[in-house]
Amino acid sequence: MINTTDIYNILFLDIETVPEYENWNNLAEETQELYAHKTQYKRKEEFTAEEFYQKAGVWAEFGKIICISVGYFVVNKDNKQLRITSFADTNEKKILLDFKALLETHFNLKKQVLCAHNGKEFDFPYIARRMIINAIQLPEKLNLFGKKPWEIPHIDTMELWKFGDYKHYTSLKLLTHILGIPSPKQDIDGSEVANVYYKEQNLPRIVNYCEQDTIAIAQLLLRFNNLPLLKLNQIISIK
Repeated sequence: MINTTDIYNILFLDIETVPEYENWNNLAEETQELYAHKTQYKRKEEFTAEEFYQKAGVWAEFGKIICISVGYFVVNKDNKQLRITSFADTNEKKILLDFKALLETHFNLKKQVLCAHNGKEFDFPYIARRMIINAIQLPEKLNLFGKKPWEIPHIDTMELWKFGDYKHYTSLKLLTHILGIPSPKQDIDGSEVANVYYKEQNLPRIVNYCEQDTIAIAQLLLRFNNLPLLKLNQIISIK
C-alpha cells in the first residue's frame, strides 16, 4: 500500500479521552442544555443527557485528552525498532503543547506523516479542536485549511482497509485478530477509561493501554504492506 521506505517517515499515534468534568453536576446549566441537544440523535429516548454523560469524552466540545501515545520506526544496528513514548497529564494543555513541540521539532518535514486508526474521523480532528479550545496555534501537520486531499499528511489504517467503501467500519481489535497480529492483553477497554481516570486515578494504566494500541497500529501498517511484524525486542519504550 505504501513504499516500504516510508515507514520511517510515519508517526503512529493514539489518544485517550474522557469527559471534561467528572460529574454531570459540574457542568454549567447552559453546557448541560447544549450537551443534551448535541447527543439527542445518539440517546434518542433511551437515556437522559445526564445518564449519557459518561460518553462525553467522544466529543471534543465536551471531553478532553488525557494521553497521546506516539511511535516511530528507527534503524538500530541494522535492526528495525519501534520507539514508543507518551504524553500524559491531568493538565490537557501541557499534553497538547508537548505533542505540538514533538511535531514541530522532529516531524516537521513535508514527507513525514501522521498515522492512526480512524484518525481522520477521530484522533486528528479531536486533537486539533482541543488545541483551538486551549488557545494553541495549530501545528502544520494538523492545519488542514486550504489543503487539497492529496496534500493532507495523514494516514488512516481504517480508511486503507475500507478500499473505498464509505459504509464500512472495522475496529482495530477486529483487524488485528483477522490479520494474525498478536493482540496484547488489555486489562481495560475504551469504555472503562473515564472510570479508571476519575475513580481509580490510575493514569499509568491508561498510558499502557494507549501505547498498546499505538503498537497495534504500527503492526497493522506493516501487515498491510506484507512486511515482517515486530518482535517484542524490537519495541522500545521511552519514558
